[in-house]
Amino acid sequence: MQQEFDAIIVGAGVNSLACAVELGAKGWRVGVFEQAGIAGGAVKTLELTEPGFRHDWAAMNLSMFAGSGFFKAHGEDLVKCGLEFAPAANCFASVFENGKWLGVSTGPGETRARIAGFSEADARAWDRLCTTFPEKAEYIFALLGNPMQMHIQGRLLAKALFRKGFAWTAELTRLLLSSPRRFLTESFESEEVRATLGAWGMHLDCAPDIAGGAVFPYLESMANQAFGMVIGKGGADTVTRALSKRIEQLGGEIHCGQSVASVIREGGKATGVELADGTRIKARKAVIANVAPSGLMKLLGGASGDAGFDGKMKAFSHAPGTMMIHLALDGLPDWRASEDLKSFAYVHIAPSLDQMARTYQQAVAGLLPDEPVLVVGQPTAVDPSRAPAGKHVLWVQVRMAPAEIRGDAAGEIAGTDWQEVKEAYADRAIAMIERHAPGLKAKILGRKVVSPLDLEADNPNLVGGDQVAGSHHLSQNFLFRPALGHASGKTPVEGLHITGASVWPGAGTGVGAGYMLARKLGGR
Repeated sequence: MQQEFDAIIVGAGVNSLACAVELGAKGWRVGVFEQAGIAGGAVKTLELTEPGFRHDWAAMNLSMFAGSGFFKAHGEDLVKCGLEFAPAANCFASVFENGKWLGVSTGPGETRARIAGFSEADARAWDRLCTTFPEKAEYIFALLGNPMQMHIQGRLLAKALFRKGFAWTAELTRLLLSSPRRFLTESFESEEVRATLGAWGMHLDCAPDIAGGAVFPYLESMANQAFGMVIGKGGADTVTRALSKRIEQLGGEIHCGQSVASVIREGGKATGVELADGTRIKARKAVIANVAPSGLMKLLGGASGDAGFDGKMKAFSHAPGTMMIHLALDGLPDWRASEDLKSFAYVHIAPSLDQMARTYQQAVAGLLPDEPVLVVGQPTAVDPSRAPAGKHVLWVQVRMAPAEIRGDAAGEIAGTDWQEVKEAYADRAIAMIERHAPGLKAKILGRKVVSPLDLEADNPNLVGGDQVAGSHHLSQNFLFRPALGHASGKTPVEGLHITGASVWPGAGTGVGAGYMLARKLGGR
């Protein structure tokens, strides 16, 4: 192991790996140190149930990565390193208790025709959204793809005002500030259409009535209609394996099973790190911590030297947790609503905005929701290589789930320890799927349940099982992610930077935080 690098990166999540690739391409020698046994953070693929069944541990959707500025810059090299995507034309759907369903696909007219089955007025509203999406997307993606610095975002605002006018710019701003319910009820009359799109807010922590949450259902529905979705061929770890190989080609090193205990400071400047075994590694130019704000404070022994900054890091708020259920199946679910659902990457069980709002409030109150939102991923419908011939894997995200259980909203589960209750709560979720896909239980060959606390134990950045590494409510987004004055990853300690999903632009596989930081440090 080298004892000195230009940059040391703490943690080997995808933001870290992207940061290391960009810095390595600029001639920096980078060392990445990860406490877990393998790189990837939440983006990794494991045989969790039976041999030959490959399950994405947490993240499955790689569309943000494929559409990122980082991939545009480095995609050719990553493909040479083995990166391979599996595209999905049938992206996501929702099923309802009345036996109906609605799905978003890329095929010409497919989605519109399905929406028209619920409401012709809503089909016309969908047409209008699709027509105006390209010009809105230009500005929204520019917002999300640039550093959250006033001079940069100010130029973007000035450009919008000059080219599009005040009314158009104000309406776009209103969309960015709206709640999912406000946007969806203004746009559509059908409860099923609203629920199908609104489910995307629950992938983050944007329940229907959370201000600022509308942009996620809007972007996901429009982008999936326009571009489709991609997952990783063979598993999401195609990304982490390709990134890791590219880092090594550029002269960098990745050390897994090496926990960083503290940041070394000399004269108020970060000069390296000390590992848990006492080994000290020097950083000539930068120490980059891909950690949650609470993790940063641990690396600094509880104090950065700036009490105001420390207070903001300690006050950083996390979203409710997630429980994951991984199933090895003898066949795909037989969806009661339609055989067509077997071809979709995601099937949501989230029947109404009101139910989603109730689920969120129950979780925030510490209750196991009586009817959690389920994101049922069917990766082998898109990529059969993840399972033995004729077999399948199911990836079930149970949203929302409290980290600390105070009770059960249904009054059926008495325990409050996740290790004791996770199997029973998984039974509830599987029973929900069974209502829509009779016979599912008989198809299960193997099962692995991962509680919110299991997620945190594997990756300390997922505090309380918070898969999005911090709430995305307006008070903790944009200029305030992770805190005002620090959206670029700057800390009060010279030479020390924070990156990852807790930093602007936030959660997902778009690696924006790591890429933008590397461009800043490396001089673009």
